This record gives sequence, structure tokens and C-alpha cells, in this order.
Amino acid sequence: MKKTYLSILTCSILFINANAQAPDGEQLGAWYMYFYNATFKESNWGIQGDIQYRDWRGLGDREQLLLRSGITYRPTNSGVLFTVGFANITTGQYGVDIDNPISENRIYQEALFSNTILKRLLLTHRFRYEQRWVEDQDFRTRYRYNLFVNIPFKGTTLDKGTPYFAFYNELFINGERNIGNGREVQFFDRNRTYLGLGYAIKKNLRVQLGWMEQTTNNWQKGQLQFSLHHTF
Repeated sequence: MKKTYLSILTCSILFINANAQAPDGEQLGAWYMYFYNATFKESNWGIQGDIQYRDWRGLGDREQLLLRSGITYRPTNSGVLFTVGFANITTGQYGVDIDNPISENRIYQEALFSNTILKRLLLTHRFRYEQRWVEDQDFRTRYRYNLFVNIPFKGTTLDKGTPYFAFYNELFINGERNIGNGREVQFFDRNRTYLGLGYAIKKNLRVQLGWMEQTTNNWQKGQLQFSLHHTF
């Protein structure tokens, strides 16, 4: 009888914890983002990065705080931009009053290049490889591919005063399945699909507002995205 009681209690605790950790797919969250990039004078070198605050419900329930920056290099007469960088990510727990965030440090390498189709479809491709040190997990890696599409409502470039349509889709694939202590993850990590509207305030400053659907193996959730894109 005692063993049966303990089994029921254990299952109940696991069930409650599982529910507490699963985000509400019907509740709209929000991401607030600032992206920056710069070239060092007339050289091939520069910097780029982003600061992101992600919230499960808009404000008041932290999902993540992400700080990322890298050194860029564009070979002469090349349309490819290479980046090597570092990121620190603090991830909160969904729906928990006393948050116990998980810390992650990450090194990444990426290649980014652009092309244009039909004069107005401005495409950018980003390939990113990450080495991840997540708290209480073994060393992990991840592969990412993102396709960005910007379509100006007038003209063929994102000049000052130009409104535009923005879309992206990003696929994440885990490099390892075993993350320690008998735990495993799937090769498919997540997918993000975004639709939004943007406006070029200046040639070097754009703002976007849109909606992103994020899908993992365990949950699916919509997020509002507010982003500022700054070149200086």
C-alpha cells in the first residue's frame, strides 16, 4: 500500500511539473529585439550582434534574455559576410512565480549572403553553427538555417521612407541527442516562421512589427515581435 501511494505521489508531482513547464500555446508572447552592425571604416572587418528580451505573455513572465555579439569579416569582392561570436542566454521558466533561470554560454560561427529575385524579392540566407554550454547539460551543438525575405512596397531597395513586407523561416537541428544524465533530445530542435511589416526610418535604421510561430517537439506558440535594425 505504501509503495502504491508513493508511486501515485511521484507520478502526480511529475505531471504537475510537466504542466508547469509547458507554455500555454493559446497565450500570445512577445519578443523585443535590437540588432546592430557596423564596419570598421573602409576595412573588411566589423561587428554585429543583438539584444533580445523574450516574454511568455508580453511582460511579466520572462522567457529569455539574450545578449549576442560577434566579429565580422567580408572578403574583398565577395557577397558573403562571415561572423564569429559569443552569446549569453538566461532562460526563465514558464508560469513560475519564483523564477529559477537556466544560464547558457554559446560560441557561434555563421555565413550570410544575399541575392535578389524579380528585382523586388530581397533574399538573405544565414547558415549558423553553435557550440553550447547549457547549465546542467553536457556540451551541445546546433545547426541553423534562416531564409529572410524583404519585399519593398515601392521601389526595389529599403531606402529611407520605404515600407516593406518581411518574412523569415528558420530551422534548428541538434548536433547531439545525448545531453547528459540519461536525457536525450530529438535531432529536430525547433522551427520559427515570421510574418511582419517594416519601415525604413533612415537608410541605416529600420523598424519591424510582426508575428512569429515557434514550433518545438513539445509545444507550439505564437509571439509578437518588435525589432529595431541599426547599421552604424
